[in-house]
Amino acid sequence: MREVGGREDPMHAEARTSPGPQRLQSGPQHLQALKRANAVRLARAELKRRIADGGVSAAEVILSSPWEAESMTVSDLLTSQRRWGSTRCRKFLQDVPIPENKPIGTLTERQRRALAQLLGDGERSCRTDVSADRADALAPVLIGVG
Repeated sequence: MREVGGREDPMHAEARTSPGPQRLQSGPQHLQALKRANAVRLARAELKRRIADGGVSAAEVILSSPWEAESMTVSDLLTSQRRWGSTRCRKFLQDVPIPENKPIGTLTERQRRALAQLLGDGERSCRTDVSADRADALAPVLIGVG
């Protein structure tokens, strides 16, 4: 590297690279890519199952953004919830200026909070509506109980 005025000249710098984790692994690159794709696919399927079972909410996934959800689209995440299809997802996202095919890993903090807030509000309103409907339906049955 040449020195200019007592400092090193950045135009003549040498490029040095350190061996990354992929260079240390053995095997052809395409097999490594297949192994990584399979690991992501399996982890994403498990995450979708947990969301469908209610073990974790979509709002939590959006806020925490785990590695398996980084490249997952918003619509893919929302439709993994019970009773959420493409139509419900599309209508939901009309309120928020976020495209359906936007990856979760590229959401800004503001977008994450807005989506999580709307999802949380929707869950609470669904629960209160269901419980109110059940209470109204059970009222005639429960008159003599007490």
